[in-house]
Amino acid sequence: MFVRLGYVAMSTLVENASPSKTMTATNFAKIADREAAINKLERLAADNLHNTLRLLRHNRAYDIRLYRFSSKLIPLIGHELLEGWDPFPALAEPFRAVGDYVKEHGMRVSFHPDHFTVLSTPRETVLRNSIDDLGRHLRMLEAMGLDERAKCNIHVGGTYGDKEQAGERFVAHVSELDEGIRRRLTLENDDKTFTALETLNLCERVGTPMVLDIHHHDVNPGMETVEQLWPRIAVTWTGEKIPPKIHMSSPKSDKDPRGHADYVNAGKLVEFLRKAAAAGTERLDVMLEAKMKDSALLRLMEEIAVLPGVVLAGQASFRIEV
Repeated sequence: MFVRLGYVAMSTLVENASPSKTMTATNFAKIADREAAINKLERLAADNLHNTLRLLRHNRAYDIRLYRFSSKLIPLIGHELLEGWDPFPALAEPFRAVGDYVKEHGMRVSFHPDHFTVLSTPRETVLRNSIDDLGRHLRMLEAMGLDERAKCNIHVGGTYGDKEQAGERFVAHVSELDEGIRRRLTLENDDKTFTALETLNLCERVGTPMVLDIHHHDVNPGMETVEQLWPRIAVTWTGEKIPPKIHMSSPKSDKDPRGHADYVNAGKLVEFLRKAAAAGTERLDVMLEAKMKDSALLRLMEEIAVLPGVVLAGQASFRIEV
């Protein structure tokens, strides 16, 4: 099985390269000249996209082909103070530059909208805001010129006192999404509410690929093991032009088992990868959700390199021999 590793948004190795520079709504409101305030926001967004491109170049130098964009590329987009603002024409060139680099170097990229974007909600306002947020993520990917291989990963959402009804609302709300958004979605099990099996059942109902989060499964497992669920999870990726993807992190501490540690336990990851390989998975992408970002990825590669049955294929990829 061929495995690629990636990381999330920020680099701990590249200095002054934040892709999430922002401005508070309070500071925006203090600027009397609205046009000047909007111009400042657009300059911040252009800086974020420039830094994203810097990070992609850094990734290429280390053969990292898997990367999650920051969802905060455009500061305050969607905020009520910016109603009617369309920053995309002003940002067309930097968005295109990012997308061109991704395509030129065969990278797999994605977004992960924050926890306020939920489709299981019973509240119409929250639902509308969630759909609008997904639409903005879609528009960013389209501005980059990226096809449906670039995904938006979300959680099911809250249970609101009735998990079964929340799941039914999720299915109904997904069915009402624009096709362009639906085709970009992947769905991830979470650490408190919807287990891997419950998430998988919903993925099968709505036709959405599932991203298995190993850490979340450990703290919110249900009755099933990952090896029992994996063959079905892998099938949800049938027809996609990209391999299945999983999330991997390690618990921060015994007192905070849900928090993410700085680094990733190599043995834990390889244990799962051997099971996935034995189940017939030929390719797998692994998004590392470690606090030390790309530094954690490089350390993990060093630790994996000495394990039996692992053959390095690059600075951020390897093969698992069964």
